[in-house]
Amino acid sequence: MSKTVSFCHVLAAAFAVALPGQLLAADIKIGEINSYSGLPAFTEPYRKGWQLAVEEINAKGGINGNKLVVISKDDAGKPADAVTAANELVSKEGVVMLTGAFFSHIGLALADFAAQKKIYYLAGEPLTDAIVWSKGNRYTFRLRPSNYMQAAMLAEEAAKLPVKKWATVAPNYEYGQSAVAVFKQLLSAKRPDVEWVGEQWPPQGKIDAGAVSEALEATKPEAILNVTFGPDLVKFVREGNTRGLFQGKTVVSFLTGEPEYIDPLKAETPEGWLVTGYPWNGVDTPEHQAFLKAYQAKYNDYPRLGSVVGYALMQSAAEVLKKANSTDTEKLIAATKGLKVGTPFGEVTFRDIDHQSTLGAFVGKTAVKDGKGVMVDYSYRDGAKYLPSDDEVKKLRPQN
Repeated sequence: MSKTVSFCHVLAAAFAVALPGQLLAADIKIGEINSYSGLPAFTEPYRKGWQLAVEEINAKGGINGNKLVVISKDDAGKPADAVTAANELVSKEGVVMLTGAFFSHIGLALADFAAQKKIYYLAGEPLTDAIVWSKGNRYTFRLRPSNYMQAAMLAEEAAKLPVKKWATVAPNYEYGQSAVAVFKQLLSAKRPDVEWVGEQWPPQGKIDAGAVSEALEATKPEAILNVTFGPDLVKFVREGNTRGLFQGKTVVSFLTGEPEYIDPLKAETPEGWLVTGYPWNGVDTPEHQAFLKAYQAKYNDYPRLGSVVGYALMQSAAEVLKKANSTDTEKLIAATKGLKVGTPFGEVTFRDIDHQSTLGAFVGKTAVKDGKGVMVDYSYRDGAKYLPSDDEVKKLRPQN
């Protein structure tokens, strides 16, 4: 009997070697990296989102009968730590793909790692356009609507406003620089009469909000583009309110309508800002209602945008693996190109030409209701409608 068992084990091992990358009866391990200690307001709901998705995926049979397992690591908001974590996940844990990241410079570091190690990487949150265009590579795909996409949505509305003199404030790193540059490009194209009168570049997480507010006021703008978020946003709003910076001025603001960032503002939320965000309690589509019900049942809490991103990211990863029916990197890449995935915001497509998904965003205005910041007058903008043409993308993205 023991010889028979041993022979079967040898046969099984030989079979596994003979079919590299094919899905066998085993756990499928995905590596996940994020700035959990660096920005918990977003990443904690994000983790809850992907954990819910993994639970649902496995309850429905996993990946073609195999259990999906996620091994998660904290990058502490540092690119070097993210690359170290990625290396450990690939070399020691044997993950078949990498997912995640929040900050844009970390996403770029992981994309570069993916290209060097020839490992598939599905970025969730990093918003810089470079990750799919100027520094894009064949191993990297991105879920969230990019800076270009959100800037295009906001510029479309900002161009209708009668203001001409604009000032900007953004964190001085890849995300902030990219967001300001593309918004200026798109708005100026629509409104050649616009004048850019000043800009402020506070360090991420270390804004001197009083000095920034004074400097912006000194430029005498009619409108302000704000790209600060998290604790920096709270400080900026508080000082701006105190100093009357926003009175009589138009403010356009990336991300401010996301619960992660508008909730802490409470009654201090400025009214009438044009923002992108997520009005979670007002989205009544069947896809979102199913997600909301499941999320609230599991966590007894309402979702933030991070929750949606985490959930949709793991659903996307699972669909890639199912379609590929393999863990081979080249087959994962091929499976993602043109892949359609259901999300709480509806079906999205991962584009072949630049590996960007067509996930959209909500655009609306800020208001205060019952002492809380909320989004009003909002609508969902389909990401596919806010991407450049294929000819333009070919100029922006290297051939790889």
